[in-house]
Amino acid sequence: MAHTMKALRKTADGPGLQVVSLPVPEPGPHEVLVKVEAASICGTDLHIYKWDDWSRQRIRPPVTLGHEFSGTITKIGPQVEQAHVSDFVSAESHVTCGHCYQCRTGQAHMCPSTQILGVDRDGAFAEYVIVPENVIWQNDRTKIPPEIATLQEPFGNAVLATLTHDLAGQSVTVSGCGPIGLFSIAIARASGASTIFAVDPTPYRRELAMAMGATIAFDPADGEVSDAICDANEGYPVDIVLEMSGAPGAITSAFTTVRNGGRITLFGIPSRPVEVDIGENMIFKNLTVFAISGRRIWDTWYKTRWLLEGDVVDLRPLITQEVDFENVLDAFDRLADGSACKIVLRPNAPSDETVPIREQGVQETRPLVFHH
Repeated sequence: MAHTMKALRKTADGPGLQVVSLPVPEPGPHEVLVKVEAASICGTDLHIYKWDDWSRQRIRPPVTLGHEFSGTITKIGPQVEQAHVSDFVSAESHVTCGHCYQCRTGQAHMCPSTQILGVDRDGAFAEYVIVPENVIWQNDRTKIPPEIATLQEPFGNAVLATLTHDLAGQSVTVSGCGPIGLFSIAIARASGASTIFAVDPTPYRRELAMAMGATIAFDPADGEVSDAICDANEGYPVDIVLEMSGAPGAITSAFTTVRNGGRITLFGIPSRPVEVDIGENMIFKNLTVFAISGRRIWDTWYKTRWLLEGDVVDLRPLITQEVDFENVLDAFDRLADGSACKIVLRPNAPSDETVPIREQGVQETRPLVFHH
């Protein structure tokens, strides 16, 4: 095995990232060393790349980015018990304490002492990554390829946020068609939702929404979306709204789009406080509102495995591109301008070969994209 590796790091305060050479790390007593086969870029990574307000407060360079990945274990620490060399694995990115109230009552995804791979400790945008054994997730390579296995971590967010509701026969609005919103559309379609309305200002994302199973896709710039959705839903507000954008206007619209007695999931994080008329839009409407972050460890992972390994949900249309280290910074620019969905880094692509670049043509499963 090589003694050095390439890694994509935030080396200092400020915008941008650098590909650097580092020593291959050694696993500690309870850790494993994983040779990374695929690592997908997340919105969090883009925030760190841009060095926005959140990043300036949270990130302490130098740190290797990347928390969505799959790969093969090449070395284990002396006290590792369940993981083995050659296992094909992914990982829960939240490394929790295991001792607090949340961890001891089945709510580890809310552990206040969480360290996140690629944020608080070195992550997987590297040829090798060190991971604690207790966050390792075993994959079956015969059922799930590396580029899909890397999506399990973010897909789990959508699984928790969407399957909080009984979706069969329900009308659903998904507001915000970034990766999590698009995952949610696919889950809602697989769960038997009667009608799925997608809302996003980007034409590319509206097309992807249709490809993933939306019935109609709306551009919020075309007018009052809640009225347009009501008109398209036989004159009634919808049963469920999944608010995935965090846009203040979209959050306000969610409460007018849902019917009396309906249900809302708030998953998107707003950039500023949002005012909601609790009396008129929540109490008098008898709404059930869920504010959700992350995924349950490990309950959500088992649901995720079933949905992906059984081909109940196909995420391949959302992988816009695969890149090596030479092209990875261009991938961040493409994500920033909205012309890509999920981009997968192949850290161990041979230096003398070109990584397959898969430009996914959007194939709509339904012909109607609605502009009100």
